[in-house]
Formats: sequence, structure tokens, C-alpha cells
Amino acid sequence: MFTKFEDLEEKISDLEGRLSDPSLMDDQHEYQIVVREHSQLTRLNELYTRFRNIEENITDNQSIIHDPKEDGELKDMAREENEELLSEKSNLESQIRIFLLPKDPNDEKNTFLEIRAGTGGDEAALFVGDLFRMYSRYAENEGWRVEVMSSSPQGVGGFKEIIALISGDSVYSMLKYESGVHRVQRVPETETQGRIHTSAVTVAILPEAEEVDLKIDMNELKFDVFRSSGPGGQSVNTTDSAVRITHLPTGLVVTCQDEKSQHKNKAKALTVLRARLLDKIEQEHHDKISQDRKSQVGSGDRSERIRTYNFPQGRMTDHRINLTLYKLELIMNGKLDEVIHPLIAHDQAEKLKGLE
Repeated sequence: MFTKFEDLEEKISDLEGRLSDPSLMDDQHEYQIVVREHSQLTRLNELYTRFRNIEENITDNQSIIHDPKEDGELKDMAREENEELLSEKSNLESQIRIFLLPKDPNDEKNTFLEIRAGTGGDEAALFVGDLFRMYSRYAENEGWRVEVMSSSPQGVGGFKEIIALISGDSVYSMLKYESGVHRVQRVPETETQGRIHTSAVTVAILPEAEEVDLKIDMNELKFDVFRSSGPGGQSVNTTDSAVRITHLPTGLVVTCQDEKSQHKNKAKALTVLRARLLDKIEQEHHDKISQDRKSQVGSGDRSERIRTYNFPQGRMTDHRINLTLYKLELIMNGKLDEVIHPLIAHDQAEKLKGLE
């Protein structure tokens, strides 16, 4: 398994040589790639070095255990230490195997978070706002930056749709399992009989596409400008600052109206469009490989849920891994580690099975 690690230190030395070259700083994209690879190989080398040291210690202890001249108490100590070392060795081997799993090329990218109201009317729109606050607080805890790209406020205080760009370290790797239908069960504020209502909201996680990932032919775009509107459709701007972009070959449409500047709205809309086009291309690629792959978001119907938030019981259930936590208040306040980390571990375990 570890024969390929013998030249790790040489590879790390080569990367350090590149990082010391001042000309590399002129290409920030390439610089970030080299920094990331150096960090990953350094961590891998640390794990492998510790693994080799443990193997040597186990071998030394085995020689003591099987030496007829050694003291019995010393042999007992060697056996006890080997039990601990074998456990640590197994743990390190698992960590190294995870490191060797094929990397998702999008894992290090910034991410678009798109939340849309599904079934449930005003209650669904309110939950869009609740989920956006949840993810925003999680992003704040992680030291990430959240920038709203587009939103469609509803008069009830929620959103029909909200799109945000989340920037930071390894954002996509942490959020990519959030895609799907999120179901909420609670008593709406307007419910006089105390009945629990069920609503659904769709969440889509799209990696940010850079220009090097995807070139857009500007001749294939149709631009429309109009006045921004707020809840209920009333005009909130006296100038034509809102921008709608239609990608003619695919029919994809992106609208941005949150900025007062038409130029800024156009730039944001292009950024969102690029991410959606890249996601479309990647989904089509995966569909060719696996015909039974479901779309990322689904239709927004309650039956296509990945997660349920039950407010009367204070419970959150992720149906993909049968995870139930009675910590809903903490989760809605952005404490998502106990939700996200088990999903990551489950995905890694499934991929490791595929290597066996």
C-alpha cells in the first residue's frame, strides 16, 4: 500500500523550491495549487513517518516478547505497549487510506448556496430564511465569507429564493452533502389551531467556476435590464439596474437585482451563470457514468427529502445515514459539525469499500 511513499520527501522538497521562486507569485491560481499540494503532502508524510515509527516499535517489542532471555515483566510491558501501538497503527492506516482516495477537484473551491421554497407556501418561504441564517452562522464559525448574489423576498419575511457565494477554505468539501430537499415540521405563527404544518425547501450546492474552468461565449448570451422589485412586486429602484442573463444554448436564466449598480448585478449574474453551467456539464458527465443518478435538487416535493427538521420534538433527522439529533436549536444556530462530519465519514467509508 505504501510503496509509493518512498519519494514523498523529494516531492515536498521540489514543491518548497517552487514556493521559494518569486515568479510563482505572479500566477496566484498556480500558487494556490502548489501551496495546497505542499500542505497535503506534508500532512501525508507526517502520517507515514509516524506509521513507520510504530511498525519499528512493534518489531522491537516482538523481539523482546520472543526472546527467552528477557525478563517476564519486561515481556508483559512489551505486549501491553504493542496492543496500544497496533490500535494506533490501524487508525493511522485508515487516515492514510482516506488521504489516498481520489480527490474531488471541487473540494477546495468557493461555493454557491441556492435555497428555494418548495411546497408549503409562506411557511416554506420563511424556512428559506431560517436555513440561510443557519448556513450563514456556520460559515461565520468557520471563518468563511458570505455574499448574497440574488434574493427574492416574500412579504411574510421569508424568501422565495436566495443565492449566496460562500468563500473560504475548503467550503465545497464541507457543504456538498447539503444538496437536496429539506423538510420542516412546525406550527406556523399564523396557525390558530396549533396544527403542525409540513413544508419543503430545496438546497443546491454548486462549486464556483473560474474562467479557467469554463469559457463562456458572450455571443451566446442575451442580456435584459429592468427595475429592481421588492416583496409584492413593488419597484424599489428608479433606474434599470436589475440584470437578467439567458444562456441561449441551454436556456439557463440568471437574474440579479440586489445591487444598485447595473454593472455589479451583471458581474454577479455572470458568476452565478458560470457555476450553473459547470454544474450542468458535470451532472451530464455523471449521468453517462451512472444512469440511476438522481438530480442534485429534485422537484421540491416533500417525499424527496434528505433531512427533516421537527420543531415540536426539537429533532433533526438526516435520512441518508439514519442520523437523528435532538439538538435542533443548536443546529439552527449554525452548529452543524455533528451533522456534516458524519456525512463526510459515511461518504469516505463507502469509497473505501469500493477500493477493497
